[in-house]
Amino acid sequence: MTDTDAFAGKTAVITGAASGIGEGIARAASGAGMNVVLADVDEKRLQRVLENIRSSGGGAIAVVADVSDSDAIERLADAAEDRFGEITLAVNNAGIEMIGFSWEIDTTTWDKVIDINLRGVVHGTRTFAKRMIAKGTEGYIANLSSVGGLGTMPTQAPYIMTKHAILSFSECVYLEMQVARHPIHVSAVLPASVRTRIFDEAQTDRSSAFVEGQRMRMAQAVEGGMEIEEAGRRILDGIAAGQFWVSTDPETTAGFAAARAQYLEELSPPALTQEMRYLLGV
Repeated sequence: MTDTDAFAGKTAVITGAASGIGEGIARAASGAGMNVVLADVDEKRLQRVLENIRSSGGGAIAVVADVSDSDAIERLADAAEDRFGEITLAVNNAGIEMIGFSWEIDTTTWDKVIDINLRGVVHGTRTFAKRMIAKGTEGYIANLSSVGGLGTMPTQAPYIMTKHAILSFSECVYLEMQVARHPIHVSAVLPASVRTRIFDEAQTDRSSAFVEGQRMRMAQAVEGGMEIEEAGRRILDGIAAGQFWVSTDPETTAGFAAARAQYLEELSPPALTQEMRYLLGV
């Protein structure tokens, strides 16, 4: 018996489920016998994933929801409970990328990245935690950070900042569940390179040759990444095992963590690495 066997017949809600890692997790959850509630703002892609899961015999519904709207998350939770009953797993995955110099990114775009990447995770955690706690049964909340949450990258400040914040937020909630003695497992998911379209769809100034060049190099870099189905399986396995640190590539995550620990221990100034220079084209 594997850890995910205990999820069979239970219900998972996954945001950002219309593509990428969210789709991979949704497929893995359905494969483990879970009912899945798919949430995203892209209705067309959401319908594609829904039809795929249903055609494979899985139980699923799709809900168009903007994670930056706390009321929309409440409606999402209502829809999930109305259809399947108790929610066992909530995966706060929805997120977007942004490339550009911090001072050149307009206020509207800054707000959009923070609202989706960070506030969306806070809204989801609060909404589903309260409902799980009210039921008094074992539950799981997984928040998508990134290996970028253990590092830095110039011209990706909005994304990197939110991923650091998600990690810190998840650490705090993990401890709060211990203090309050609630049977809710909290995980921070730190994917490494996964083959998604996040850089193809990144919010950028396409008129800037520098920014567009970086976007293309980042997109090419993830082309060789892990397929979303494998990433989804590894992530679901880690969540089911009750791990706080969940990674698609433990070796890469450990490398990022060790580099971050050394950097903080030595209080080194930020420095451009060879990988950064390549991705920046400098």
